[in-house]
Amino acid sequence: MLSQAITPRDFERRREQLAELQRYLASQESEYAECRQRMQRFVDRYVAALGPLYMELDALESQLYCAMRYLHDALARNGLDARAPDSPRATSMPHLPVLPAGAPLPAEPEGGLVQVGPPPLKTLYRRAAKRLHPDLAPDDAERVHRERKMAEVNEAYDACDRERLEALLLAAGESLVKVRGGDADAVMEWLRSAERSVQGRLRVVQAHLALLKNHTMHELGESIARAEKRGLDPLGIMANRLRAQITERRQELYIGQRLQPESSMAEAFLRQRQQRMGGGIAASH
Repeated sequence: MLSQAITPRDFERRREQLAELQRYLASQESEYAECRQRMQRFVDRYVAALGPLYMELDALESQLYCAMRYLHDALARNGLDARAPDSPRATSMPHLPVLPAGAPLPAEPEGGLVQVGPPPLKTLYRRAAKRLHPDLAPDDAERVHRERKMAEVNEAYDACDRERLEALLLAAGESLVKVRGGDADAVMEWLRSAERSVQGRLRVVQAHLALLKNHTMHELGESIARAEKRGLDPLGIMANRLRAQITERRQELYIGQRLQPESSMAEAFLRQRQQRMGGGIAASH
């Protein structure tokens, strides 16, 4: 008896539902690909316009940190209660999430759904005899092999050992359907496995699509696109702001590298810089 009951109509309905789910998955993957390509084009523009400026600003911040550290250590040796400057953090360029490749669906059982019950033991015996009878051997060596196998077939049949008889027939090249009946079990397992695979992939794609749409570059890119439609140049404005910061840091670095720790200006410079960075320095008495 078949352990899984499924009619051809139910099978076709389930397979069409699976195909519909695959089409929806394909549409979600296409939406992700289009969204990511659009965002990547903006990220490339963003990095090209602002990346070199951020790198220059980071380099200046690093040099300023060295100058501040030198002043801090010197002032600390003179008894000034000061907090050490924080190490600068490099500006990270934006990166978009990458959708991993999906696994292929499991292969559908050959022949589709076959509604055939398992044959009786006597039918199996007759099929085994037809395939393995010694009189059908083309030469003496094959005849000896067939005689040995037929002896095993007779022994299995006499013992009502269906499992052994099935194994002998399958090894002789008989089809699975003719040996064990219909493949409803295999079809149902394939359907469930394929459905789980597509549903799992769909969850992964939708999660990555949500990551893209919640990414800071997504909102920034749309805002800049709207501004550019009004004739504005937001990336140019951001670049000019960075250039202004670079000019300011160069001036601070020029002063910081030339201050002597014994100078009263050194304490004021360090205090001002610490306050800018969010830290603080105690006043000397």
